[in-house]
Amino acid sequence: MRIITGLARILIVCLFASLARDCVAADGARQRSILVLEDADFRSPFYSEIFDGIRAAAKENRTIHTVIYGESLDLARFPGPDYEESLVGHLKTKYALRPIEIIVSIGVASAKFLQKRKQEIWPAAPVVYGFVPDLPETRALFLPDSTAIFARVMPTQLLTAARAIVPDLTRVVLVGEAWKNPLTYGHWKQDFAAAMPGLEVTDLSGEVLRDVRKQIAALPDRSAILTSAMYSDGEGTYYSPVAALARIAESANRPVIITSDTFLGRAGVGGFLLLPEIIGRETGKVAMRILGGEAASSIPSFNGDNVKPIFDWRQLQRWNVAEANLPPGSELRFREPSFWEQYYWHTAIVASVMLVQALMITILLRERRLRFLAEVEARQRMSELAHMNRRATAGEMSASIAHELSQPLAAILINAETAEQMLRHPAPDLSEVRDILGNILRDDQRASDVIGRLRSFLKRVPTERHELDLNATVGEVFRFLSVQALTYDVGLATEPSSANIRVKADKVQLQQAILNLVVNAMDAVADLPDERRRVVGRTSVADGNLALVSIADAGDGILEDKVTEIFKPFFTTKTQGMGIGLSIARTIVEAHGGHIWAENAPTGGAVFHISLPLAATR
Repeated sequence: MRIITGLARILIVCLFASLARDCVAADGARQRSILVLEDADFRSPFYSEIFDGIRAAAKENRTIHTVIYGESLDLARFPGPDYEESLVGHLKTKYALRPIEIIVSIGVASAKFLQKRKQEIWPAAPVVYGFVPDLPETRALFLPDSTAIFARVMPTQLLTAARAIVPDLTRVVLVGEAWKNPLTYGHWKQDFAAAMPGLEVTDLSGEVLRDVRKQIAALPDRSAILTSAMYSDGEGTYYSPVAALARIAESANRPVIITSDTFLGRAGVGGFLLLPEIIGRETGKVAMRILGGEAASSIPSFNGDNVKPIFDWRQLQRWNVAEANLPPGSELRFREPSFWEQYYWHTAIVASVMLVQALMITILLRERRLRFLAEVEARQRMSELAHMNRRATAGEMSASIAHELSQPLAAILINAETAEQMLRHPAPDLSEVRDILGNILRDDQRASDVIGRLRSFLKRVPTERHELDLNATVGEVFRFLSVQALTYDVGLATEPSSANIRVKADKVQLQQAILNLVVNAMDAVADLPDERRRVVGRTSVADGNLALVSIADAGDGILEDKVTEIFKPFFTTKTQGMGIGLSIARTIVEAHGGHIWAENAPTGGAVFHISLPLAATR
């Protein structure tokens, strides 16, 4: 029995110890409560942003788990002791089982309510006042164990904004209910008089909205409208401050100076604006300090950084206001971005692409220029090489040319001597002398033709491409080489096309290419039997758009592995050859946009082909 009693005692002790640990743990993580009392409806943008700021400040503090309650007193729309009495009863009942640790009071009306009724509802809770002006009358409302964060647009700030918008300002018009409340703008008349003596002030704060709209629609120049919060039209219809101000702005013929960040973009040109989200954050941070253990009375009241000069860029354009006129540190909103700002990346990309393209075009033009110069130089070198090749060919043909010239010169000499002897006769036969002179003229012309062909062959002229008759060009080459052919006892023959074949080429260079092929063919058959010592030149049209020159011989042909190598520079199978004739021919043909190749004929011998584009028909 004693053992059982002892065990029961041990179990009871352990149970209490466990409960104690749970209580400590629960106490360490228990929820802390804040009640936000606001003047107006939470649904209005201004007070909604204040509440969001308080909540954001609470979330930033991760060491204290906080629940935030909110109540809209709405005393501006529902004034009177009966509503106030019912509000007290409502709050007592609603929070009877919800202990409130801190009260955050937003606005002057909320501060007044707490001064009169707080002891009945939350007698022990400290108070943090937010969105109240730093005035003696306001400080008189503060309860013990409290602190405050002041937020106020001063009358002189409204006047400064108005003078920035209207530099020659002489009149201001006051619109809104807050101008009548000394706890909002204090003694604005004295402030205006001190800041701008002689300023004409029209106070419409006590007028109904209908009359206000009529008067502000016909204001003289050099005027500005200074607004404050407005909740009704004075005739029984209630508005949100934003909606009421919008009705004011749509009727105004002069700039409207506003006081809240939430009004900007909906009405008014701007001014020194209250920043509700900042007001909420500043107030929330002080509340969290109190929840963290600081006494409210130990935290000095201070002016928050919650007012800033902000203006609507579109309204500045409407009223032709220069940005330089605005107060220092002003912020502009709704600025229409410039083309560069709006399309910065697009413009940068396009500019980069254009720059790259310009660089590529420049490089290509430079390469084209260099290529052109290289082509000009190559043509000059080719012309020089072709000329040297012609001189070498002429040197090889010198014996044949001398033989061809010696025949007409010898005939001329014999005919001249014969004519001289006949003229010594007392009665010379003049008809026979006439025949002799005719023979002399014929032989002289023959010698002259030989020299003319040689001179034309050796003449060095600039490279010029003209439209040529291909049949005639090939015929001239064969006639020029006829003397060389007689020397080697090689038969030359041409088989021109029946069609008129015209190509665009440099005549001297094209003849040089054909001449090299014919000379190469003559060399190939020079040591062969008589029946095989022949070279034939043919012209034809191939594939409908190409002119074809074929030089055929009856030689031994070309070795299969040498067909492509024979056109390489300095390749030769001759003991005395330099190996540049066919290479020059290929260079000339390719420079003319043509093609040259060689093949073995089925009946024996080799055939060299040149294909060139036909000249465009007119």
